Amino acid sequence: MASPRTTLPPLGYLPLGERPLRRLPQLLLGLALYGFSLALLVRAALGVNPWSVLYDGLTRHTPLSFGTVSALVGVLALLGWIPLRQRPTFGTFANIAVLALSSDLGLLLVPPCHGLAARGALLAAGIAVNALAIAVYVGARLGPGPRDGLMTGAAAVTGRSLRFVRTLIELTVLAAGWLLGGRVGVGTVLYALAVGPVAQLLLPRFAYRGAAEPAGPAQVPAGRDRRRDVTGAGGR
Repeated sequence: MASPRTTLPPLGYLPLGERPLRRLPQLLLGLALYGFSLALLVRAALGVNPWSVLYDGLTRHTPLSFGTVSALVGVLALLGWIPLRQRPTFGTFANIAVLALSSDLGLLLVPPCHGLAARGALLAAGIAVNALAIAVYVGARLGPGPRDGLMTGAAAVTGRSLRFVRTLIELTVLAAGWLLGGRVGVGTVLYALAVGPVAQLLLPRFAYRGAAEPAGPAQVPAGRDRRRDVTGAGGR
């Protein structure tokens, strides 16, 4: 019998027409929480995830807001789908719009924080909410966001592992953001270490199971790259 650590529910894309009143609110809530969690990480000022480092760096050189930059980067990532022959879904476009709006709203609602203890609390809250958000919106199974679709598409075209492609892209994004002045710190490391495992732990609670799918959890073979199961189906 497979252990709980090697099992995940089905996470592949299902059409929006299947129980939209159940899945659409879940998608939008998850994306809103994700954008808000990014605002918490920014206000903690202890380091953000690689893509947010890039957004943060770009806001320092343009008059654009954090959310607007994230949307523009999402559109550019989506253009990268064309040579990869990836097809966007409703979830892909919702990802761009809702993340932009909710992250900017979060930055308006959460003021800059002073004091290491308070910033540490914001960092912990941001990571926890982010992991929950991933489980919620990935569990809706309405398609990957532009950044994750770019990663999975590149992996499929090049034949390299998703782990390799994802690491290469995120290191490139992180380096570019850092060179632009984006904040890198202990939060960046903690995010990388904590979000994946916590999101995977929460996914079985939120994953929608299609009407034609078996009741038991999908088996994830040992050695498979589990990050594909966590982020490749829902996307940022």
